[in-house]
Amino acid sequence: MGKLGCSTDGNLDVSKFNEPMPWIGIYIAAASLACCIAMAADAFHGFRYRKLWFPSKFFSLNATTLTLIAVATKLSVDLNTPMPRNQDQLAKLSSGVLFCTMMGNSMPSLGAMENQEILMNMMALAILVITVIVNIGIQLGTGVIYVFWKEHAFIMFIMLILLVDMSSSALAIPTIKHYFEQKYNKKHKLAMKECTETTCECQIQKLKNEVSRYWMMAHTSNPQFVVGRSVTCTASGAFCLLSALVLAEAMLRTYMMPWGFKFCDGESDYKWSTTLILMIQTIAVVLGTIAPAFRWFTSITFRCPRKNSSIKDEFKVERYWIQTLLELKECPLVLRIHSRNCRKLVHDAKNKFLDLCIAMQKCVVLGSKVVHCTSVCFGCWLLSSYCFLSKLLIRLKCNMLNDELGSDSQPGLKIELSRFVLHLEGEEDLVAVMMRKNCDATDYWLRVGKKKQPKHLIRILEKASSAEKFKGVEEFDSELVPSFDSDEPPNSWALPVVTLASIAVALPNVNSQLINQLIGGIDEGLAYARLIEDNLETRKDMNNVRKAAEIVWIGVDLYHKWLDVDLQEMSQQGKCPKEILEQLVGIAKDMLLQFQNKQTNECLKDNATKWPVKVLAANSMYRISETLLLDFGKRNYQVSERMFEALTIMISDIFHACLTNIPRLISMKCVRGSFERRMHSIRHATFLLGKTEKILRLQDQQPLLSLDPDKRASIDEWRSFGKQQRLSFSMSSSSQSLETPLSSPEVHLYINGNMTSSWK
Repeated sequence: MGKLGCSTDGNLDVSKFNEPMPWIGIYIAAASLACCIAMAADAFHGFRYRKLWFPSKFFSLNATTLTLIAVATKLSVDLNTPMPRNQDQLAKLSSGVLFCTMMGNSMPSLGAMENQEILMNMMALAILVITVIVNIGIQLGTGVIYVFWKEHAFIMFIMLILLVDMSSSALAIPTIKHYFEQKYNKKHKLAMKECTETTCECQIQKLKNEVSRYWMMAHTSNPQFVVGRSVTCTASGAFCLLSALVLAEAMLRTYMMPWGFKFCDGESDYKWSTTLILMIQTIAVVLGTIAPAFRWFTSITFRCPRKNSSIKDEFKVERYWIQTLLELKECPLVLRIHSRNCRKLVHDAKNKFLDLCIAMQKCVVLGSKVVHCTSVCFGCWLLSSYCFLSKLLIRLKCNMLNDELGSDSQPGLKIELSRFVLHLEGEEDLVAVMMRKNCDATDYWLRVGKKKQPKHLIRILEKASSAEKFKGVEEFDSELVPSFDSDEPPNSWALPVVTLASIAVALPNVNSQLINQLIGGIDEGLAYARLIEDNLETRKDMNNVRKAAEIVWIGVDLYHKWLDVDLQEMSQQGKCPKEILEQLVGIAKDMLLQFQNKQTNECLKDNATKWPVKVLAANSMYRISETLLLDFGKRNYQVSERMFEALTIMISDIFHACLTNIPRLISMKCVRGSFERRMHSIRHATFLLGKTEKILRLQDQQPLLSLDPDKRASIDEWRSFGKQQRLSFSMSSSSQSLETPLSSPEVHLYINGNMTSSWK
């Protein structure tokens, strides 16, 4: 019987039932701490990136956060555990206040959800809110909560108001998204037209204006920003602030005026863990109130110009709030009911119910507007001071930006951008305010990008061949070198660069500082090459080629090795550059022959893009090393420093050609991405423009080849175009003067371009 928990007299032994309660308290505290960290991260993220509407990046409404909320608020739903002491009763109250704070923090995240996701999350939240309210009511009736009953009643009211506000916003979000999608498409066509028609600007200024237009469009139509500046979110921020003040009032009265309360003696089953819960939840409420309070205050400052508008305009319920309900009312019944009278009855009941919902939605919006107007009235003097200081600071900041950015900044850009501010009905007066608040957003990210310019890469680019910047794109691989197979694998931007870098590292008597600078520059350049290949490369069979470049580069960068070959050891063997190249050719040939001898899969044999990554790397090393050996005497490569300089120039030419795709990449990032991801994509495009501004200036010094922009993303297209250009030039020269000998190595290469002999 003892094993079943019964005592000797047959009664159930409950003495050990409450022993795990302190550990459950730690579990509650841990969940509260997780919520606290997520809300604090959102606040930090908002301040860091100057998003004072505080998007819900880390603490959004989803299954994980709903579970954490349910655990963190367990004390609110605990019906029968005695809570006699003052910290026990305060912990009960702090759980309810924390619930309100978490609801207010997660409200903007509704804008980033799909319609089905919004419905599911709101239903789950509603069930949780109703459960908490009912359980608190039961505890007030049974006496588990025997103090702070007014505070608990007020918190229950705020919970209900926040749920209604969130439901009201959720109903409007599908209509708002549809409206902004249509408006964004129209403004997108206008922006494209202006970008196409603008011809008098330099490339950099044109890109700056382009990202500024798209940033303004994406920022002002961002779903979380739209929800954050809505009147329902304003009201929720005010109520979250009130709930925090309720907790502060209860704690001050408890500890500063203890004679006002009579707490019971005894100890809670949670024991010492209630103090830990109270402490963590109080910190969570303080940190979690920052975002809703700032949204409330920022929304008031956004609406500041409307404080002198008419009462009729101020309390007008815009159509987008009820559009979803009106569309539901117009939809026919999906139920198949045979009786005409029953169908009529159900249809009328549906319409009456939706009419009631529409009336409730209007009441919620009007109530939120009353809260907003009341906030403006009470904070009028504070708002006036804030607006004055904001204008002064923004004016000073814009002057500093003009000094820092120089003549590239356009004085009339701010006026031009006002046409690209997307706003809802009733937000007409906010256009100027949003412009003022966001006037330096793109300039800020440009400055951040400028501070992180690739200095080592720029040094390499400055060494490009002065006569023809892109000559190295053709010279690194000669057609005089016989192919290993009839099907030659394609090249990526990275693979020839890392192969040339491997050869440079293997050269003897080269200053280690020069090698480190070259490796640092290539590492910076490969990051841009990856971006271009990820976004602009049209071929889908380049995975192995790109992977081969990545594997080779990891070895060269970290260990100075090409695959398993120690390049540093090779450079210290006392060999001349020619012997180093011959040794690398021999190693690469051996790997290729091993692959050829072992290869039984005809698919791999016929399709070079499916070769193993090490074979692709070996093929690149073989061809490039053989090309260098062909030109060895003519180029005077006997001196290691001279050969190292020639390799650096080739790498520079390849990067120059690759980075001509940067403007197209920036433009593409401005228009690509889902509705919710546009702002992030455009911010990255602006940051990228700041990082590459000096590179673009270097490219502006020499005209680009007349190559189709869609083909510039492929190095093989560059090589084909270069061959055609040189062949056309040589043919025209021959026709003009038959006496002119075709003695240049490049012309000789194209005349004998059909050499495809294989070696074994």
